[in-house]
Amino acid sequence: MATAIYLEHYLDSIENLPCELQRNFTLMRDLDNRTEEKKGEIDKLAEEYIANVKNLASEQRVEHLQKIQNAYSKCKEFSDDKVQLAMQTYEMVDKHIRRLDADLARFENELKEKLELSGYESADGRALKSKLGNQKTFPYIYCVVRVLSESLSFSSKKM
Repeated sequence: MATAIYLEHYLDSIENLPCELQRNFTLMRDLDNRTEEKKGEIDKLAEEYIANVKNLASEQRVEHLQKIQNAYSKCKEFSDDKVQLAMQTYEMVDKHIRRLDADLARFENELKEKLELSGYESADGRALKSKLGNQKTFPYIYCVVRVLSESLSFSSKKM
């Protein structure tokens, strides 16, 4: 019963995570596209400047260089926004991983307590107790929950 509660709470907490991740990755892709367009504009402006620099008056040179500088500033702004979004996405996923780790540790402790209270009455209880004492159990539980969450996100993508 405790397993279902932990799993249910975890799945509730990550229910919107795939949508949030998809939104953030789409925004990052959009920022990448904008940056590439702006870099193309910078290249074009630089080529024009180099081709016409001898024929331009001093004021025109400054004006043209200012256009290039503005385009670089916008490109840097897009890049900074993308870094912020990537950090936000990382923190979002990290928060869910930390919560899962804490829930799994609590769940494992509860199982150990229940087995200790039962007094090892059955062979199954002793086998489970020895398994829980093993350091490999925690990653196993983690993998099971991860597979379940991935399969749920896969099935929700089909719909």
